Amino acid sequence: MKFAQLVVGPAGSGKSTYCENIKQHCDAISRSVHVVNLDPAAEEFKYPVSIDVRDLVTLDDVMEEMQLGPNGGLLYCMEYLEENLEEWLGGELEAYGDDDYLLFDCPGQIELYSHLSVFRTFVEYLKRDGWQICVVYCLDCQFISEMPKFVAGTLSALSAMVQLELPHINVLTKVDMCKNKEALDAFRFPDAMEMRHELDRQTGPHFRKLNEAVVQLLDDFSMVTFTPLDISEEESIEDLLLQIDMAIQYGEDQEVKTHEHGDMEDPDDGDGPDY
Repeated sequence: MKFAQLVVGPAGSGKSTYCENIKQHCDAISRSVHVVNLDPAAEEFKYPVSIDVRDLVTLDDVMEEMQLGPNGGLLYCMEYLEENLEEWLGGELEAYGDDDYLLFDCPGQIELYSHLSVFRTFVEYLKRDGWQICVVYCLDCQFISEMPKFVAGTLSALSAMVQLELPHINVLTKVDMCKNKEALDAFRFPDAMEMRHELDRQTGPHFRKLNEAVVQLLDDFSMVTFTPLDISEEESIEDLLLQIDMAIQYGEDQEVKTHEHGDMEDPDDGDGPDY
């Protein structure tokens, strides 16, 4: 079985920093992880890149040749990737087999995950190729500063969850820089009534019906929760990685193989049951 994380989220939400720290953590515990750059506009990395979409297409080249702006150019790049999944990405992925683990560091245009086809096509291709995938949706913890911002971020995360139809972990990033860490707990598992109250308090009366509809939508799904990530604490990284591993069943094959090969001895010495 092959495993992957699809690291998505708005621009500036800390996706590359997340990949950097997960890579460093896994290196420290002797766990093999490879990072794939899927952002054709990326300029530099603080982690080694195993596969780079810029070998296929770059934003600068597209903007120059097609006379497009940054947003249109990035959409063109991703559509070009979508058209070349079999030929380019398929060839790159041939170097990876069972038990390999990839982090896909993705661009920051949220429409790529919310309603365009490119990442849905990308996900379907990976699944056909035998990859177990979890979406890691990064959201800057500044979104908890105001309830309307938090709801906007939550709706974008929910949209990606519905569009991609994969195991999905929402992560509040940059918690190490959050001044009001006590507020984090309230936003990890948001209460519908509290959200409604805060939205009504921070918006005008003519938004009341919209606030009610939005909160009802989030409450009906009851799927949007957030895990805070403090990259300055190893325990925080470990807890998040454990959640992701459980979502994609990473490590379960190794346990089965261990039992099959008799590597785990029964603690009972045969004299009777252990209590």
